[in-house]
Amino acid sequence: MLLFSPSFILTLLIVISPILYAGNSQPSMNDLCREVGDKLASVSTRNCLEQEMIADGQRSHQQRLIPYKIYPPVSDKKPLGRVLLMGGVHGDEYSTVSIVFKWMDTLNTNHSGLFHWKVTPLLNPDGLLTEGRAQRQNGRGVDLNRNLPSKDWDALALKYWKKRTKKNPRRYPGPYASSELETQWLVSTIQEFQPDVIIAVHAPYGLVDYDGPQIAPKKLGSLNLWRLGTYPGSLGNYGGVDLGIPVVTIELASAGSMPSRREIRNMWIDLVRWLKREVPKQHLEKRSAQNPLTQYNLKAVKNK
Repeated sequence: MLLFSPSFILTLLIVISPILYAGNSQPSMNDLCREVGDKLASVSTRNCLEQEMIADGQRSHQQRLIPYKIYPPVSDKKPLGRVLLMGGVHGDEYSTVSIVFKWMDTLNTNHSGLFHWKVTPLLNPDGLLTEGRAQRQNGRGVDLNRNLPSKDWDALALKYWKKRTKKNPRRYPGPYASSELETQWLVSTIQEFQPDVIIAVHAPYGLVDYDGPQIAPKKLGSLNLWRLGTYPGSLGNYGGVDLGIPVVTIELASAGSMPSRREIRNMWIDLVRWLKREVPKQHLEKRSAQNPLTQYNLKAVKNK
């Protein structure tokens, strides 16, 4: 018999977490959620904690946890594939963190086992939660979306930064590929989780970008497909081009303001519809690379 209700225990954790944090050199999930709740108007500390996110041993440069949640296969249903969804790659894109939390709420209610999901709403906690105004880069001043180990990183990343961006600190790719702890976490996640699709939420260009095999989504909600190209060390370059994993980049129209509830819902519906159509093709593509006899079946699926 419970002496206290779950809501009372959750409230107690919210109240005492700052006290616990004062004597703890490594922030906990409670500490992270408290910081997120203080920073974002659309995500409360309670809502963050209620997600019941977990973290592995990897932390950010400033020792914050990189939170994620797994929505696993349902026992009686084989998922169509694995989907990696992430927000908060750039810390000053507030809306990208908030909308992933909203979509996690949707999955918490409606996860049917159609896909096996791994979701992190905040890849770059130091960038978002730095004192004062959030910053694009991580705690060491590195743009995580230029730090991934794409094949062209050594030859082009620093040259591109110096010549094309004029050493813009917001675009600094780091001293070497995968130099950052957050990047290392993402690379390990891709290797271990082996997603069939990667979805990254950014802002504020108001479009859908796409890199990799299969057919790109033409529209997600009111956002239309507009290919931006790839850059040395970008996720589209590393995941889509080098690894052959479809990478969908959802560029929200505003970094500071959330889309309407209707738009959030419509984007999600369109995204899941696209996943249902394209992920089985990606599965067959992987098998065909291992077994040439499946090429005939692959062509048949693509022609549907």
